[in-house]
Amino acid sequence: MSNSEEEEIARDYICFGNPDATVIILDATNLERNLNLVYQTMEITNNIIVCVNLLDEAKKKGISINFDLLENLLGVPVVGVTAKKVKTLDKLMKKIYEVCTRKIVPNPKRLIYSSNIESYIANIEDDVNSLLSNDRKFLSRWIVLKLLDRNDKIISSIEKNLNINLTKNSLLDTKLYNIYSLIDKDTFKDEIVSTIVFKCEILANDVCTFKNENYNQRDRKIDKILTSKKFGIPIMLVFLGFIFWLTIVGANYPSQLLSNFFEFLQEKIVWILTIINTPDWLNSILIDGVYTTLTSVIAVMLPPMAIFFPLFTILEDLGYLPRIAFNLDSCFKKACSSR
Repeated sequence: MSNSEEEEIARDYICFGNPDATVIILDATNLERNLNLVYQTMEITNNIIVCVNLLDEAKKKGISINFDLLENLLGVPVVGVTAKKVKTLDKLMKKIYEVCTRKIVPNPKRLIYSSNIESYIANIEDDVNSLLSNDRKFLSRWIVLKLLDRNDKIISSIEKNLNINLTKNSLLDTKLYNIYSLIDKDTFKDEIVSTIVFKCEILANDVCTFKNENYNQRDRKIDKILTSKKFGIPIMLVFLGFIFWLTIVGANYPSQLLSNFFEFLQEKIVWILTIINTPDWLNSILIDGVYTTLTSVIAVMLPPMAIFFPLFTILEDLGYLPRIAFNLDSCFKKACSSR
């Protein structure tokens, strides 16, 4: 269910690019939300490896995950990793190799929707299947879902990449026309989404155990303040204003020190060039041109960057930047700069 251009590119490559394997990286601290992507990807490829990252963060929060059970319930290989630990990444690489060389053959356990939706799928899946080549028949169920969803952009992409005609097939058109009269487009999509979300919730509850069920209570309390309609924007403006002020004012002192150092160094360089009797035109190029320009840029630009970027990195590590994005989401939508 792509909502942006980059998601469409990723989806089209997984569907039509014949990848040897697709690695889906999940956040161990928020498994329920990330499983949504796993179930959607299962509709379009079998060669899936689930990589559960941030195990160190999950351990800090008292979250433990039963990987064997998760692998059994999903039907695909599951690997737990901590990205900064090479040993865990080696396990992931080994699993990728085994899937690519077909030593492991994933068998995804795809979602089963309501009886009505499943009957609609069964009604036209054979017709879609007959249009596909043998190596693409696994896409038939997903294509049917997109036809039922009436997503013209995806259908056009399917026709282009698979060289088939879905919209001008008389038998398929008749069946779809009858089904469209029975379902509402928005209701259908809502039902698909709710089924995925509900399944993710059940699966996460089955495989995750918590030492403290209220492990995220502190974060929720912070969210209520930092993302509230009343305090969210003012707090954000104070934070950003302080960072910009500190960057501008704080950069003045190291900039001045660097300028003094470079001026001192310039005097020494000029003295050396005078001793070796270099011509004036060369001195002008080396000192007034190259050296002065380079040192001026360093003295002016380096201190602000050395202050600003570490401060923003700290805000990102503390989780405040996503909260800023949440606060500004409605503003960006009004400016038509987000979707």
